[in-house]
Order: sequence, then structure tokens, then C-alpha cells
Amino acid sequence: MAARGAGTEDSFNVLDLAEYTKKQPWWRKVFAPSSGSSAEKYNVATQLLIGGVTGWCTGFIFQKVGKLAATAVGGGFFLLQIANHTGYIKVDWKLVEWDMNKAKQQLKFHSNDNKMSPEMKSRVGKVIVFLKKNVIVTGGFAGGFLLGMAS
Repeated sequence: MAARGAGTEDSFNVLDLAEYTKKQPWWRKVFAPSSGSSAEKYNVATQLLIGGVTGWCTGFIFQKVGKLAATAVGGGFFLLQIANHTGYIKVDWKLVEWDMNKAKQQLKFHSNDNKMSPEMKSRVGKVIVFLKKNVIVTGGFAGGFLLGMAS
């Protein structure tokens, strides 16, 4: 270490973290526009862990809700068929077929017109920017989502 001169005085600024955090709310640090992505502040393993855990939770819930929705729709269709067969209700199948054909024609008409609204383009652009900025978290989320769906 270097020798200090007798006449020099060292001064240090003391930073009181308790007072600093009272003046700086956590959301300002996380959501400030100049702070960049909050995930960039963590190392690669932490980013993968955050993405993987949130993806797994989302995939698991998506799987459970999907099973419940499929059971409800299938059960409802089954009950309608039983009610139709026993005579409680009468379904006009020609009208159902006509409505289905009309819906198909409308879908074909709208699928030929591939114009997105400006607000949809803006949202898609924001999602793409987010995905490019957080590639590691997104990859962890995708892997976790697939594992959550499989469990």
C-alpha cells in the first residue's frame, strides 16, 4: 500500500441505504424508462430460472384450465345430445348447417384480407421488441411452459 502523507486528509461520503431507499421507491427503479430491462440486471442462470419458473406455473395452470374447459364443452355437448335424443329439445340441424356454412364464408372472406389495424401492428411491434430484449427469459419461459404443460 502507498504511504500516506501526514498532511492529507481522507474524506468519505457515507451513504445511508435506509434513507436512500425511502427516497427511491422500488417501482421507480424497476419501471423507469431509462433503466432498461429489469431482467438484464441479473445473470444468465437467474434469468433462466425466472423464465422457467414463471413458464412452468403458466403451463401448469393452462393445462388444468384447458382440461376443465374441454370437459365442460364436451359434457355440455353430450348433455345436449341426450336431451335431443330423448325429445326434451329439438335441434334444427339444417339451420345449424346453414349457420356453419355462413360462418365459414365469413372466415374465408376475412382471411383473404390480411390487413392488420395500426394498433395491432403497434402491439405486435412492442411484443417483438420485448422478446428480442429478453431472449434468455423468453427461452426459459418457453421451456418452463412446455414442462408445465407436460406435468
